[in-house]
Amino acid sequence: MLGYYLLTGILFLIGMLVSGQLKSKFKEYGEIPLSLGLSGKDVAEKMLKENGIFDVKVSMADGFLSDHYNPADKTVNLSPDVYNGRSISSAAVAAHECGHAVQHATAYSMLQLRSNLVPIVQVSTNLAQWVILAGIGFMGFGGGNQAILLIGIALFAISTLFSVITLPVEYDASARALLWMEKTHLTNSYEHDKAADALKWAARTYLIAALASVAQLIYFISIFNRRND
Repeated sequence: MLGYYLLTGILFLIGMLVSGQLKSKFKEYGEIPLSLGLSGKDVAEKMLKENGIFDVKVSMADGFLSDHYNPADKTVNLSPDVYNGRSISSAAVAAHECGHAVQHATAYSMLQLRSNLVPIVQVSTNLAQWVILAGIGFMGFGGGNQAILLIGIALFAISTLFSVITLPVEYDASARALLWMEKTHLTNSYEHDKAADALKWAARTYLIAALASVAQLIYFISIFNRRND
């Protein structure tokens, strides 16, 4: 178990460093006004309209970097700083979340797959760690308990799959956002580079999460294999 805690600690530290860099970038670019003077709400409504999407509502969400698109009720939810902000960061985030709305409207397959997995992941995430710990703890009491660990690994694998599927969904949303911002001249070349950098760091948080989940899954599988040797 020492190896597991060491791995978890290292991955947690890397995640904290990336998260800190992300917050730093968004703060930096949040202080640079967008030349067109549009707010995040304005950017979101403009992108939705120009992509022929009229059934998605732009709303304000609570919290810092709490921005998200909800396909269930078709809402683009922007944090107060993004909703009201008129900066490069606000424009980038608003356009990114609308990128998810465009994915939904165009039936982007990876978004559909991720959405279908949500109910299963909500259950597997809550149970996986406890089942795995129980399986490891009781492995020495007979072969039947190996099945407990295997069930836990299967549950954790579902969460890992969700993390991996999230990567193309997030990168594609950013690509759609940046392409639209460039084509519509919402940003000049200077602003576009900064917006791309901000979204790059946001994507890296998902990348680290996926790598961490894959690493943990491999570790759990290795434990199961060692106990069966």
